[in-house]
Amino acid sequence: MNGWGVFSTIRVCRGVLFEYERHYDRMSRDAARMHVPFDVPAPELEKALLRLVAANDAFDATLRVAVVRNKGGLFEGPQVTRESDVIAFTTDLTNWGQGVTLSYVSHGRHASSPFAGVKVTSWAQNLTFYEEAHQQGFDEVILLNEDGQVSECTSANIFVIEGDKVWTPPLQSSGCLAGITRAILLEEIRVPGFTVAERELTPSDLEEGEQVFITSTTRDLLPVLEIDHQPLAQDPDTMALLRKAFSEHRDTYVASRSRRPSEKRVKQAGMSQPKATRA
Repeated sequence: MNGWGVFSTIRVCRGVLFEYERHYDRMSRDAARMHVPFDVPAPELEKALLRLVAANDAFDATLRVAVVRNKGGLFEGPQVTRESDVIAFTTDLTNWGQGVTLSYVSHGRHASSPFAGVKVTSWAQNLTFYEEAHQQGFDEVILLNEDGQVSECTSANIFVIEGDKVWTPPLQSSGCLAGITRAILLEEIRVPGFTVAERELTPSDLEEGEQVFITSTTRDLLPVLEIDHQPLAQDPDTMALLRKAFSEHRDTYVASRSRRPSEKRVKQAGMSQPKATRA
């Protein structure tokens, strides 16, 4: 009821939990910051999540894992023995189309908050912003912080291409979440002739850029077509280069960790479960 927990959304690609280590590390940091007990070792949790993947036949899917605190507060349940629970679900991949249309939300993020950037299960505010965006004919919203700077979307980071630079808002001053896809672009992706880096961005930076795109575990890299019904410039060639580099990185990661069981092994193990299953 308190939403006292943290979570992460992981892309399952050919039976592999893509960038699992990064997701686990972020959940550990966020759990410590929110006083959420999280003592499941990374290898043990990975094994449990892979059992869920096999049970749900979710070898190319989206997986969400949450760590929920059970104790604390006046209305905690009686005779609670576990400090926390780990709960996970899988769902099918989503087709996000060719791009998204966005709108602005002022004061959507508080960059100075000590909990800025923590991926908590208290998600109702983001869901409300997202629902209102759809009610107004948009796909998502750009959340501005208390200084009017660009922070992020409700469930995606944002980038803009300016010449040979690809910019995204910095974590601390913008209040945005340290997205895994964002981190991969900053730390792993190398496209000749382009530099991916952080800097503070304003709405005008997005509107005057050569290409705006959003990133997330579920969307990869997705172009932004319009902001507040105003069409944006598009740079499909650069987008193609960035997407190709990201796809190659994922393929390399998956190939080095591939462990997908065969359909025969899954059936022999009796792993037939509902699509949403607790790990």
